[in-house]
Amino acid sequence: MALASRFGRVFGGSGSILKSQLASIRQSSTLTAPKLFISGLSRQTTDDKLKEAFSPFGHILDAKVITDRATGRSKGFGFITYASIEEAEKAREEMNAKFLDGWVIFVDPAKPRESRPPSQPQPSQTGFTSNKTIGWCG
Repeated sequence: MALASRFGRVFGGSGSILKSQLASIRQSSTLTAPKLFISGLSRQTTDDKLKEAFSPFGHILDAKVITDRATGRSKGFGFITYASIEEAEKAREEMNAKFLDGWVIFVDPAKPRESRPPSQPQPSQTGFTSNKTIGWCG
């Protein structure tokens, strides 16, 4: 509690000032595609809840919460694709730094996925390949 009161005094007694400054920094980049990256999602947020929260701002083509392959639980982020850049910009302005399922979410432009080189096992000098998850195999 003492830390929270000191934090409040340092930043002028209100966390909303800091929150608005953070939101304005995140708003600085412009949209070039109608796809948005949503971070800070609750683990209980589903694709349908995400779509429902963002649907007032335009026609949504796709809403996807990214989940862990092994557990099926949300990783805490997702993507929304709108029909137009204007709709995506409106949603970004209205939903950035807002609450969804009890968590503050941040809305940013989605970046294109970086391509990864395919991983290929390197043979050792003995001719065996090493599979680090299983052990030695020939």
